[in-house]
Amino acid sequence: MMIPPDAEARRAVKPVICYPNETLPRPDMARYAAALDGAEVTARVVAPPREAGVFEVPAGQFFRIRSVQGPQVGDLNLWNARDISERFYSGKTRALHGTHVSTGERLWSSFPNLRPMATIVEDTLGWYGIDEYGGSVHDVIGTRCDPYTGNLLSGSQYHHCCHSNLTRALARHLGISAAEAEPHVHDVLNVFMCTGFTRDTGQYFMKASPVRPGDHLTFFAEINLLGALSACPGGDCSAEHSSDEAACYPLEIEILAPRPGALEGWQSPRRSGYDRSHGL
Repeated sequence: MMIPPDAEARRAVKPVICYPNETLPRPDMARYAAALDGAEVTARVVAPPREAGVFEVPAGQFFRIRSVQGPQVGDLNLWNARDISERFYSGKTRALHGTHVSTGERLWSSFPNLRPMATIVEDTLGWYGIDEYGGSVHDVIGTRCDPYTGNLLSGSQYHHCCHSNLTRALARHLGISAAEAEPHVHDVLNVFMCTGFTRDTGQYFMKASPVRPGDHLTFFAEINLLGALSACPGGDCSAEHSSDEAACYPLEIEILAPRPGALEGWQSPRRSGYDRSHGL
């Protein structure tokens, strides 16, 4: 391989942010905080170890994912409860906010809608920041552990990876087959997972999650949501993620309803204003 004489000059070009987000619509965090204060838990769902739990959240309410017994990460899928073709778009969320998300940032939906589905209003791991390895928590870079990659790399037939857990849970909830449900399972928000990219090879890495019982991530539902959360078979993902070897724990999802009138005047965000003509 020949190195050009101006290689260092090419490398020294300063980066440009692809999607400056200063003009993104800003969530009213003070209003959300006031609504959350005094909100009552109306339902609880448990995602058992190496399984997934399904939940629904009306627009204008909250849901909270909580560590309850031990360090555990979870893979989250979200859909519009009234039209599951509108679903969480992790790639665009990453492009707009960064590789990991926290308080004040939003989970965006797929084209042609591209609107906020949920806003993060509490994050007890917000203190973690970015560590010396480039790792942080709550990533939108990992895809979810799945049986296809496991089979490719090791010839395994493992059925309790997050992709399969989410597929089974969605199929059961909607009363459809796994084959019908699977195309709706999508790239996830890795809740509580600590990840990054290695500096030398650029490979996706995981490390032991800093999550402990009592830690939680709370969201405001911007639209009517159907959610599924898999308690990853990797447990805290300190070693591996598609086996029965890791210690795994349940995750709890709480649905919280604000007091009547707490969000007076609030409306769900509209779908994208693009005219969809695509130049034709």
